[in-house]
Amino acid sequence: MGKLQNFLKGIIKENPVLVLVLGTCPTLAITTSVLNALGMGVAATAVLLCSNMAVSALRNVIPDKVRIPCYIVLIAGFVTMVEMLMHAFVPDLYESLGIFLSLIVVNCIILGRAEMYASKNGVVDSALDALGMGIGFTLALFIMSSIREIFGAGTWCGLEIPFAGDYSVMILTMAPGGFFVFGCLIALVNKLTGNKPDKKKNMGCAGCPSASLCGKIECKSKEDVNDGNA
Repeated sequence: MGKLQNFLKGIIKENPVLVLVLGTCPTLAITTSVLNALGMGVAATAVLLCSNMAVSALRNVIPDKVRIPCYIVLIAGFVTMVEMLMHAFVPDLYESLGIFLSLIVVNCIILGRAEMYASKNGVVDSALDALGMGIGFTLALFIMSSIREIFGAGTWCGLEIPFAGDYSVMILTMAPGGFFVFGCLIALVNKLTGNKPDKKKNMGCAGCPSASLCGKIECKSKEDVNDGNA
């Protein structure tokens, strides 16, 4: 995969929110405001970039048995730095994001990219992957928050929109409205990208990733052989 493709895949084709469906907790919680969504997106992107590069650089040093705790410690350190910077320079945004800023430590996107990509690739490729995923995450938050704020509160970035306030749909600023917009955006992205479910997926023992541990795959194979002899 080329470096440009590596960067672009996280924006649409493998968008962490609308395709991989990761980080849904902060996505639904902070997208009632565009400013909060952008702040979360930038913060998560900064942490993702730093953690991916650090994990990639240390991938040959970190023992495999303790890699997850090490990744979490690294991510927590970068989250703490981002929190301190936001508290110092943008205190209002820091207060608005609240606990969700600290929860970046356990965000599935951050830890997932560290485990699945950064631990297996070089620093430059890991940085490009992080930037692509971070931009994709921020873009998804921006679109979702714009829809919810405009049609739910009649504002955009806190600015009043003429006539929009008189016809606002308040439920869009609540949890049910968030799920509705989230589902609609996922459906739209699936339609545009042509993603389709795999109808040929094997749901038996042979298709189970843990079959080799429990020995049922051999049992399944024997059953198939016996059925064939019958």
